[in-house]
Amino acid sequence: GNDKKKFKGDKSSCSPSRVLHLRQIPSDVTEAEVISLGVPFGKVTNLLMLKGKSQAFLEMASEEAAVTMVNYYTPATPHLRSQPVYIQYSNHRELKTDNLPNQARAQAALQAVNAMQSGSLAVTSALAAEGGPLPGQGSVLRIIVENLFYPVTLEVLYQIFSKFGAVLKIITFTRNNQFQALLQYADPMHAYYAKMALDGQSVYTACCTLRIEFSKLTSLKVKYNNDKSRDFTRLDLPSGDGQPPLEPSIAAAFGTQNVIFPTYAGAAGFAPAMGFAPGAVTTSAVSGQMTIPGVTDVPGNSVLLVSNLNPEAITPHGLFILFGVYGDVHRVKIMFKKKENALVQMADAMQAQLAISHLNGQRLYGRVLRATLSKHQTVQLPREGQDYQGLTKDYSNSPLHRFKKPGSKNFQNIFPPSATLHLSNIPSSVTVDDLKNLFASTGSTVKAFRFFQKDCKMALIQLGSVEEALHALIELHNHDLGENHHLRVSFSKSTI
Repeated sequence: GNDKKKFKGDKSSCSPSRVLHLRQIPSDVTEAEVISLGVPFGKVTNLLMLKGKSQAFLEMASEEAAVTMVNYYTPATPHLRSQPVYIQYSNHRELKTDNLPNQARAQAALQAVNAMQSGSLAVTSALAAEGGPLPGQGSVLRIIVENLFYPVTLEVLYQIFSKFGAVLKIITFTRNNQFQALLQYADPMHAYYAKMALDGQSVYTACCTLRIEFSKLTSLKVKYNNDKSRDFTRLDLPSGDGQPPLEPSIAAAFGTQNVIFPTYAGAAGFAPAMGFAPGAVTTSAVSGQMTIPGVTDVPGNSVLLVSNLNPEAITPHGLFILFGVYGDVHRVKIMFKKKENALVQMADAMQAQLAISHLNGQRLYGRVLRATLSKHQTVQLPREGQDYQGLTKDYSNSPLHRFKKPGSKNFQNIFPPSATLHLSNIPSSVTVDDLKNLFASTGSTVKAFRFFQKDCKMALIQLGSVEEALHALIELHNHDLGENHHLRVSFSKSTI
């Protein structure tokens, strides 16, 4: 009763307790799902479900674990079965449930979790009693990462999922413009708990959301150990694709160290619901650096070396607009003596990685663009009066940055270059023919066009090739359509 009164007042009026009060839990939720909210933060020692009141009490082994859990879930509301659940401290110091009816299921679920966490596998019967893995739910999970604003690498997946048990194999791939992975655990129990805890969680604030289901595959076949696939039980596999083989010491380093993720606008660092206790994750706000110890190819540099450019066609502004699709570009420098090369400085290391992953290998003005990390940490501005040809530009205060606002919708609409472009901010006076003619004037072949039915300020336009779309985006993003409307152009995942 007292807990109910507390809700109306200040949320923090309860002093910390290792017992937590959960509100608005769905009526059909299982004990295991409620327990899964606490698992990433430490051992769960007791549970009381009050389904009639859509409430539950969860007791953690320590007050420190409970504080960490509340601190994490206060800004990032957890969801069970797509429904938000609210968590705060209870005024109970411990849960006394020995004499209460209907506690058998909760105790069976707790035993299963604790057995799983201590590595015991003798839990199948306990789980069956409370709705654990169904027959046929195996040890392989299919993972889809939605709203992929920052790259999610194989190493990051390993760090996240190995919290729930031994990960044997991972295969990553892109299908239907979505980054996906298949991940095999040593035991179906571990797959079950990982799915319970992680499905619907976001790796970073407002983006990189995990959608997890059981795969129909019972086992994965991995041919190569590289950045796309890995078999952690076989370090002898070749790397394939001409990549250097993975050092055994690197594979061994996974799982033993923490990940340092960068902060960026609107981010609270790394999301511990991903299987990390927040205390284990340090955020390097000063350098904006992302380092996974033992993995040398994910440096924290935000400056890109872009090479094999067409010097007749490329300008600092063109590079600013193109790379600005994948992050906020602060500075661009085209090399004075070798104009095929340029330096592009992004807002942070993750945006630099994102730009490389999407733009390296794309055809631009008749040449295959190459983008890698530069050895330079910043792009130096020339002294006043030195840059005769205007080859170095500072864009740090440009109004055209797409990702200035934390949690902006633009974070969710980042797609690889495609022949179909998404157009928005179109005034009502502009017709289909106006837009087709505008794109044709840049040398594009317009294959198809349609306005959005519900919103005539937006449209899709399909051009003759991805290269044409890159050129058109550079030329026409922010084009003045009159009536104070500037056209916004992005790559689309849709086709017409």
